[in-house]
Amino acid sequence: MAQEPLTIWTIGHSTRTIEDFLELLKAHQIESLVDVRQAEQLVFNAAATISDLERLIAQQENFISVLLGRNPSDVPRGASLEQQVHVPDVPVGLPSALLERRPDIRQAEQLLIAANANIGVAKAAYFPQISLTGIGGVQSAALSTLFTSPAGLWSVGAGLTQPIFNAGRTRSRVALSKAQQEEAVLAYQQTIQQSLREVSDALIGYRKGREFREQQVLLNRAAADARRLAEIRYRGGATSYLEVLDSDTRMFSAELGVTQAELSELLSLVQVYRALGGGWQP
Repeated sequence: MAQEPLTIWTIGHSTRTIEDFLELLKAHQIESLVDVRQAEQLVFNAAATISDLERLIAQQENFISVLLGRNPSDVPRGASLEQQVHVPDVPVGLPSALLERRPDIRQAEQLLIAANANIGVAKAAYFPQISLTGIGGVQSAALSTLFTSPAGLWSVGAGLTQPIFNAGRTRSRVALSKAQQEEAVLAYQQTIQQSLREVSDALIGYRKGREFREQQVLLNRAAADARRLAEIRYRGGATSYLEVLDSDTRMFSAELGVTQAELSELLSLVQVYRALGGGWQP
C-alpha cells in the first residue's frame, strides 16, 4: 500500500506536502544543491514537529475517551483554543478562610480535635465513675464508701475495682496525650503554611504565565509580519525563496509557542483553583 504524503501546516491554514515544497523549489528556480538541502531541512523539521504533535494529540484523545467511559477514539472538536473565551482573572482580596475547605487542612484539623479529646480521656482515668449525691441531695453511699477498701483502691459497683495510685501510669498517659496534642498543633500549623505557600506559588505561576502568553502573542505577530515582508522582498527580487521558507518556519515556531503559552496559563489557573480548595467562590 502506498504511503500517503505527509502534510505540513503552512501560512494561511492551508496544507502542503513535502513533494509540493520540492516542486515549489524547482518552480522558483532554486537550483543550488546547498539551497535545496537548506530548504529541505526547514520543511523536514516542521514535518517532524507536526508528526510528533499529532501523536500526542491522538494519545491524549484516547486518554480523555477512557476517562469518559468510552473506547479509545477521537474527541469531537469544538471551538479552537484562540476562539474560546479567555479565562477570568483571579479576584482581588480573596479571604484566607477559603483554605479551610482544603482536604489536607480538614484532615489536620480533625486530627487536632481527636488529640484534644484524647487528653480528656486520659484525665478521666483519674476519676471514678460514681454518683456523688443520693436521694435528697445528700452524700451518696458510693461516695461514703469509696475509700473503705484497702489503701490505693476504690470499689465501684459489683466487684469493679480501680486503682487510685498505679505507679504513675495514668499520669504518663496524660503526658503522652498532651505531647500528641502538641504534635497535632504543629502538624496543623505546618499544613496551613504549606497551603499558603501553594497558593502563593499558584498565583505567581498564573500571573507570570499570563505575561509569558502576552509576550508570545507579540512574538507571533512579529513573526507574521516578518513573513509578510519576506514575501514582498522575494517578489521584488531582493532575496531568494529560502528567506520566505525560513520566515515560514519562524512563524510556525511562534504559533506553537503561543499555543503552549495558552495551555500553561490554563494549567496555572487550575493550580490556583486547586490551591484555594475549589476556586474562589465562598
